[in-house]
Amino acid sequence: MASPGLKLAEEQAAFPPQSGEEAGIRVLLADQQAIFRAGLRKIFAVEDDIRVVGQAESLEQTLGSAGKFAVDVVVFEAALSPEPAEAVTEFLRKSRDSRVIVVTEQPDQELTLECLRRGAHAVISREIEPDSLVECVRKVANGEAWLDPQGTAWVLNAYRNNATRQSGARPKVQLTPKESVIVACVTQGMKNKEIAIRVGTTEQVVKNYLRKVYDKLGVADRLELALFCLHNRIVDPNSVPPAPEHPVDRTQHANGAVAGSGGIS
Repeated sequence: MASPGLKLAEEQAAFPPQSGEEAGIRVLLADQQAIFRAGLRKIFAVEDDIRVVGQAESLEQTLGSAGKFAVDVVVFEAALSPEPAEAVTEFLRKSRDSRVIVVTEQPDQELTLECLRRGAHAVISREIEPDSLVECVRKVANGEAWLDPQGTAWVLNAYRNNATRQSGARPKVQLTPKESVIVACVTQGMKNKEIAIRVGTTEQVVKNYLRKVYDKLGVADRLELALFCLHNRIVDPNSVPPAPEHPVDRTQHANGAVAGSGGIS
């Protein structure tokens, strides 16, 4: 198996810009389907200002290329990672000058909003028209967000709902005991893995609970959640359970039981 970023390095060497030629928009295609990558290359091949400088067929290769190669835009298949939004965050952390376009099989409201919150500039479907894709890449390379009409509607609705909740009277929010414990951990700056160990569950269950809490409170991320809860005194930040004497990382022993949020008994 090729090492991470190897394909990218080979293709950059194979297609260097000619003397005096503008580099244009440098694109990395990160998708597990070779036929889809080939289709994208054909679309971009006729554009003077877009160059495909490399390909990655796994999350490992994609992250391995981050920060090592000059890439302006990454066209990233969501299915490369079980947690695509987190993969976006990780890639952008390693490659601060790059921008990410997430490709999904089907339109997904939750995934779209979460990827945008994590820093993606666009979320598109595999069914996007070639002309629209080219327009998307150009806008994203220029630092602009790109959304189709459905994505725009989702973002506007999320914004309106959040604004309505924040402008009203003090919210009457009812968090379950488990939600309260997890939120209390978040207010202490703990990461999902640490929370899972404290509570005695898995990272995936913690994520499931947090998604529900985000929707319930109308917040976008961990910082908003912590500030919102502390300001409204929704949880007691001192109610964090003590660390176990012999912590066990349960993420390695999930045994398939983490699909739902019922993993905390």
